[in-house]
Amino acid sequence: MIGVSGANVDAALAALARAADSGGRRPPVHLWNPPDCGESHIEIRADGSWWHEQVRIGRPSLVRLFASILRRDADGRVYLVTPVEKMRVRIEDAPFVAIRADRIGEGDAQTIAFTTNVGDVVAASEENPIRVAEVGGAPRPYVLVRPGLEARILRAPFYEMANWSQLSEGRMRVFSGGVAFDLGSAE
Repeated sequence: MIGVSGANVDAALAALARAADSGGRRPPVHLWNPPDCGESHIEIRADGSWWHEQVRIGRPSLVRLFASILRRDADGRVYLVTPVEKMRVRIEDAPFVAIRADRIGEGDAQTIAFTTNVGDVVAASEENPIRVAEVGGAPRPYVLVRPGLEARILRAPFYEMANWSQLSEGRMRVFSGGVAFDLGSAE
């Protein structure tokens, strides 16, 4: 994907979304205001696996369906939302994991597109920022996928981002969508 001109970034992102089979189509959960129906007994673990009552949900299509109706509300909780009910979901870290990073373009004109474990493709930008938290002295990177919902960026895509970064004042910074994101100290 390297070397795609700025005019073709949208086409390249669309091709990545088709390849991931997400197509960017999600129900309009932001428009639905159903009553809170309590716990769903669904847990999303730190590795991105989905569990219901301590049993792993093994059907990828079911996980993608549930993922498409996730929403974080003003109370900070994450819910599965339908037009008639919403149910709380327990999340160990982030609701998604970014399993792949693709670079479109180069340098400060590049765009980095992440593919998640549920097939969403998101380009890091001002609207979908990358942030790096420090956990136990180690960096833990995230990208915003939808309002209030992040993907933890796995180690391999993070290392790719580090290779695409530039050193500035002892900090590693990577550009995407015209924005510089701080990845941490170069030490």
